[in-house]
Amino acid sequence: MILKEKIAEQLPEWRERVSSLVKEHGDEVVDQVTIKQIYGGMRGTKVLVTDISYVDPNEGIRYRGFTIPELMKLLPKAEGSEFPLAGGLYFLLLTGEIPTDEQAQDVEMAWKSRGTIPPYVYETIKAMPPGSHPMTMFSAAILSMQNESVFARKYHDGMQRMDYWKATLEDSLNLTAKLPGIAAYIYNLKYDSGGYIAPDFDLDWSANFAKMIGKDDLEYMDLARLYFFLHADHESGNVSAHATHLVGSSLSDVYYSCAAGINGLAGPLHGLANQESLRWLLCVRDAFDGLPTKEQLEEFAWETLNNGQVIPGYGHAVLRLPDPRFTAQFEFGKRYMPDDELFKLVQLVYEVVPGVLQQLGKVKNPWPNVDAVSGSLQYYYGVREQDFYTVLFGVSRILGVTSNAVWARALGQPLERPKSLTTKMLEDIANA
Repeated sequence: MILKEKIAEQLPEWRERVSSLVKEHGDEVVDQVTIKQIYGGMRGTKVLVTDISYVDPNEGIRYRGFTIPELMKLLPKAEGSEFPLAGGLYFLLLTGEIPTDEQAQDVEMAWKSRGTIPPYVYETIKAMPPGSHPMTMFSAAILSMQNESVFARKYHDGMQRMDYWKATLEDSLNLTAKLPGIAAYIYNLKYDSGGYIAPDFDLDWSANFAKMIGKDDLEYMDLARLYFFLHADHESGNVSAHATHLVGSSLSDVYYSCAAGINGLAGPLHGLANQESLRWLLCVRDAFDGLPTKEQLEEFAWETLNNGQVIPGYGHAVLRLPDPRFTAQFEFGKRYMPDDELFKLVQLVYEVVPGVLQQLGKVKNPWPNVDAVSGSLQYYYGVREQDFYTVLFGVSRILGVTSNAVWARALGQPLERPKSLTTKMLEDIANA
């Protein structure tokens, strides 16, 4: 396929580039590590490498060097839509090049040919207790397919190291092809007493997901395209990306490593932010039986902060301006649901909360991030089961982590094995 050929074409230059960098400048100091960073979860410590994405403090996430607004214009669109095809995004993440319509469709066709889900996956999901979290189901479904791994089979048969990436690409395409169907099955089984809506392979990857959860209107299909586009990657230091890379560095295949990443994404400090933001918005609406005034909202925000809580959806570890992913979804809301009460509340919060946070004097970024609006858009279209939002996040994020996995194999990145110290050793360093 075109994607495989394009990566193979780039590899010699990339391997020489990395090899020369390590050989000639391997002892250059990139960062310093402090005791505070060691005890603080390594936050901000520069110890990882990825060329797939980068979070710019002023411009937000860049996929392969391109900003979100740039890619909204440049990436091929679904027929009759203004929103990018996931196949085009995946081509970009894997190759670094803006795809043609043909190249984007080539990925979409590859997904369609690989999209049939083995029956045992459905059985695995159905066998779980009724109260199982949808992320537990999602992780188990991914892990159950490990026996399908091309990489595991070929590694066992003695595959050459230089070909690891090819088998990883096959696994990545096979896994990503099935994600919409698996996520939709979980949604229907858990919330709609169903389980299976047949895919429509005339639709693109994102729109097919919408159709399989019973949302076959064009607006929600566009929202699915936008959501999966915006959440695909976020550097390598976040928990889901780092966990995927860490497990993969042991030469575990993408089924093992992505299941690990999904388990990390399920944590309240990572993937639950969108639903926490929605819950806060609903609390505001319930407290005032509708829309508050600006004064009432300001008072409610201060009450939240004075109770030792944060206002979810606001602030970002890196960004110093409104998150472009927020802006893209915010513009979607203004276009398609301007009169919706909950979306009006999102607008009101955007007008009031940054000013409140600025008054604290210690908030580096008082602006909204992607989570400030994403849940409210899903809510508007009837996807109100908040525990499912993290599955949506996971479907998208696996696009980024599998792209990183392919290139980690292609460039021969080693086993990740940092060194740990004892508290006594750190005390000795501090007192030296």
